Amino acid sequence: MLIDHWPLLGLELVTPRLRLRLPSSDELAALADLAVQGVHDPARMPFSSGWTDLPAPERARSVIQHQWRRQGEWDPSDWSLNLVVLEEGQPVGSQALAARRFPLIREVSSASWLGLQHQGRGIGTEMRAAVLHLAFDGLGAVDAVTGAFPDNDASLAVSRKLGYLADGVERRPVRGQVVVMQRLRLPRSCWNQEHAAGMRITGLAPCLPMFGLTDVDPLS
Repeated sequence: MLIDHWPLLGLELVTPRLRLRLPSSDELAALADLAVQGVHDPARMPFSSGWTDLPAPERARSVIQHQWRRQGEWDPSDWSLNLVVLEEGQPVGSQALAARRFPLIREVSSASWLGLQHQGRGIGTEMRAAVLHLAFDGLGAVDAVTGAFPDNDASLAVSRKLGYLADGVERRPVRGQVVVMQRLRLPRSCWNQEHAAGMRITGLAPCLPMFGLTDVDPLS
């Protein structure tokens, strides 16, 4: 079976409302459709890549290609886990967790997007908390980093709620202009286990070598 060769297919994060996992073909198609329906106010751009400015057909294809690319380029020393976020079995967004040289550095980064119609209900916080639970409690990370532009109030609010600290700034090109992005860092010591209440991780053990870890408890 494919899962025997690609155990990430069996990895799932379960929260009180959501399930996060690698998408099936139908779920990936639905996720692409969701991106076409809108991710943010077109008047602003929260992503430095600008992928949401693409025409609808290209935007949908970019979601699919991005997922395929991340799986196709997977390496234990350089990986990006792009999970579909499901509520009541339907895709509502995407949540990524990535790292380079993780066994040595033990630092992960995250990125996400949520369909417009699903925003404002706390889903963004819950799905970020799910991958932080995987990072800290499942993989033994010591730091999690992320970033957001100053006008991305929703993303910054999620980070503040989960305990991230300011970690400097960097300049990014956005729609032909330079925008200063706020970097944020969450040390393991600041991770509040209450944010993981009611969450569970299934199928992790067979995946550990794909994250560059051994088949023993990564926290030991």
